[in-house]
Amino acid sequence: MKYIVFILFTVLTNAAAQVMLKQGMLSLGPLTFTADTMIARIFQILFNPWIFLGLSTFVISMASHLYVLSKVELSFAYPFLSLAYVAVAVFAFFVFKEDLNSWRIAGIAFICVGTVLIAQSGRDDTTHEIALNPVSKQASELTR
Repeated sequence: MKYIVFILFTVLTNAAAQVMLKQGMLSLGPLTFTADTMIARIFQILFNPWIFLGLSTFVISMASHLYVLSKVELSFAYPFLSLAYVAVAVFAFFVFKEDLNSWRIAGIAFICVGTVLIAQSGRDDTTHEIALNPVSKQASELTR
């Protein structure tokens, strides 16, 4: 559980990247590709400040996720990424005025309950870290 801050950072940067990408695509308008304009349109997308910032934020999120994966079990860390759905829905409601109806709220509640259950499975359990870190395992064997 001591890596929960890094896990939540990963989730929030992932959600923030989605919001930035959406803002970038809104600023570009509907995409249409023709043979004549395809390359120019791709460069327009890639060099849009919001798109560039969103992609950069994804890189930060991935770096954080890699750090988390080096410390905890994948089956513990990965389900937390579902909280990005929750964060994106809330951001989209406030930033883009998207609909947050009762079905979406119910889905968000299920995601939150599932994530809490998974988080409980990692409470005060240091065996995962020892199993992932052979140096710690060797040190614990030496102290016996």
